[in-house]
Amino acid sequence: MPELKYKRLLLKLSGESLMGEQGYGIDGAVLKKYAAEIKETHELGVQVGVVIGGGNIFRGVSKAAENMDRAQADQMGMLATVINSLALQDALEQINVYTRLQTAIKMEQIAEPFIRRRAIRHLEKKRVVIFGAGTGNPYFTTDTAAALRAIEIEADVIIKGTRVDGIYDADPEKNPTATFFPEISYLDVLRKNLRVMDLTAITLCQENTLPIVVMNMNVPGNLKRLALGERVGSLVEA
Repeated sequence: MPELKYKRLLLKLSGESLMGEQGYGIDGAVLKKYAAEIKETHELGVQVGVVIGGGNIFRGVSKAAENMDRAQADQMGMLATVINSLALQDALEQINVYTRLQTAIKMEQIAEPFIRRRAIRHLEKKRVVIFGAGTGNPYFTTDTAAALRAIEIEADVIIKGTRVDGIYDADPEKNPTATFFPEISYLDVLRKNLRVMDLTAITLCQENTLPIVVMNMNVPGNLKRLALGERVGSLVEA
């Protein structure tokens, strides 16, 4: 086995990333690609946890929810993350990766309830663990859920898979002169309002000295290279 920099990681994927070029829903080709990336990394011996957002289906803060009670809308968003989690679980199991789906809202017919010790045991047994339904509480984003789960399972790093190569001071897809940050501190992320993750998630990571890596999930092999210690994307730490 090669030497690993990160032996246990938490991968955060946005729901929007699953849309591909579609305007809504799940692009099967993107789902298969992400599953293959996770499998390749998992086969190195890396223990992998995954949190997926639900923005490709429903977001509690979206225009569609503007006349709804916020708590109710957020609960709908949590259910959207479970749909995405089930889709990823299926994609992984179709390529012979053993998985478990744990949800913060009880729905025993389709998933286990989140139990920290059980999640860690699944990881130790070489299962990819997918965490659905956010934190189970309204007013918290899936970024915060990812940070929380990463800390709870004692992950070495939280990886935010995006469509860009890392952290910039502006959207590089709209501003070609945007400045790239290969390394940056938690405090500078907050000071510069870089929106890497939301305030609560960044603060959780800072308080628990959990490194954050932001990288392009659409570049084949990035996740594997990162686990092996190559410099990929941007690193946020103290």
